[in-house]
Amino acid sequence: MDGSNTPPTKPKKSRPVRVAEEIKQWVVERDLKKGDKLPNESAMIEEFGVSKGTVREALRILEAQGLIVTKTGPGGGSMVGEVSAERARSLLANYFYFQDLSVADIYQMRRALEPELAASLAGKLSEAQLAELQELAERYPEPAKSSEEEKEQHIASLIFHARLSDFANNRLLGFVIGFMAQILTDLTVYRGLYDPPNVELWRKGRKHQLQLVEALRSCDADRAREIMASHMQVAEDLMRGQEAHLMRRFIGE
Repeated sequence: MDGSNTPPTKPKKSRPVRVAEEIKQWVVERDLKKGDKLPNESAMIEEFGVSKGTVREALRILEAQGLIVTKTGPGGGSMVGEVSAERARSLLANYFYFQDLSVADIYQMRRALEPELAASLAGKLSEAQLAELQELAERYPEPAKSSEEEKEQHIASLIFHARLSDFANNRLLGFVIGFMAQILTDLTVYRGLYDPPNVELWRKGRKHQLQLVEALRSCDADRAREIMASHMQVAEDLMRGQEAHLMRRFIGE
């Protein structure tokens, strides 16, 4: 019988990995929170029916993921940690590094989500938050005069969107948008999408961001959504042009 249609088998997980997953499930079932202590090593050996070495390796795996924190000395031991958004984005970035993402892939998501984030924030931001966004939008009043300055302007523009994501009441929406800002920053830098300088991208991007701050300050959700949708479409068109230019230059070389 030809086995070509047989689905590939998943690689078998090592015992420490399996125990690490069991510990996570154990924590969830007991609704433990950040700072709650885990049982001592002897109790965990008994609870999970494995050796001391396996428990220690499982705890190292969880500590590397940021899910537990281990302290030494009196009152020490293992306790529940909290994975930061920065750490979670870093782990996701490691995955997407191998997925060959394009500008179009990222903007498909940005066009769907960022207008809704903008609308949800209209009238909800403090004056300090609005002032921070205003400062980011106004940081570069003149177009770049070099590719290095263009890179700085690209990064500053994406920091504006990352800060918007930080202000989201919907933490999942904010996380995804913040992650997209991060990977687009990485993509721009790694692929040199800032070279040559693009005056139109600077001009239209700056204009949209300033208009957006005003709409947010004016509590105009519909206007904020409209501005962000336009911003995303224009930015995608111009960034895809940068990507195409880079590819032509690469082929020419």
